[in-house]
Amino acid sequence: MLTVLAAGPLATVQDRGRAGYAAIGVPRSGAADASAAGLANRLVGNDDSAAVLEATAGGLRLRAERTVLVAVTGAPAPVTVDGRAAPFGAPLTLGAGAELGLGLPPVGLRTYVAVRGGIDVPPVLGSRSTDTLSGLGPAPLSPGDRLPVGNLRAEEPFVDVAGVAAPSSAPVLRVLPGPRRDWLDPAAWTALTTQEWTVTADSNRVGLRLAGPELARARTDELPSEGLVAGAVQVPPDGAPVLFLADHPVTGGYPVLAVVTSADLGAAAQLRPGDSLRFRAVR
Repeated sequence: MLTVLAAGPLATVQDRGRAGYAAIGVPRSGAADASAAGLANRLVGNDDSAAVLEATAGGLRLRAERTVLVAVTGAPAPVTVDGRAAPFGAPLTLGAGAELGLGLPPVGLRTYVAVRGGIDVPPVLGSRSTDTLSGLGPAPLSPGDRLPVGNLRAEEPFVDVAGVAAPSSAPVLRVLPGPRRDWLDPAAWTALTTQEWTVTADSNRVGLRLAGPELARARTDELPSEGLVAGAVQVPPDGAPVLFLADHPVTGGYPVLAVVTSADLGAAAQLRPGDSLRFRAVR
């Protein structure tokens, strides 16, 4: 059992998400930076399906009610145990009563905490993920919450530390042409893939609103709602694109100009307001 002492700006339970329910209006959700969450699970020897904690901008504090093995990955938040500095990106044993704390990461936004056995909250539609758009899954963490530890363990971990680079605050994200590129002025594609974009404060797990040159429409009629995927770059009437992340809606009625490759979604999920990014066409 882990007890939440502080949750920071936003902390949630996440796993690989609930795949296969888009037809009934349920997005996949899951860890916004799936690679970082997966690494945390591997460091403690968990099954890939084990749920972890996703902390946004640090501030998470937990108390172990029994001895547990944990690992912290993702945005490199300073880690403390009972107020003393502790390793990041490495297996870490917390004794009964020990308190784990995360500070504000200097770069990146989302930090992951895995505990050996996984966070064992009740699954909803096959997933323990908190979906901030639909409200499915457990509520965001609050002080006083008690989190059971499960038994989704794999082989004993054998890695002492994982040498992973910190997230970039100015990544280049690879994009493919979207299904409605023809609904935008031809200059919009050039602007998207050659200009710098800034993440605005109006961003969250649903998506990133971007500031930059206005992307003009070639057509002004209405587009019937159609399916959306994580990584879709949708262009609303104001010409400011939205890059959808893990908790994206399953349909949308604005044209999708481009789609970020799956391999680059983790880098997008680590961007915070004020960070910049560029898009690079790969086809």
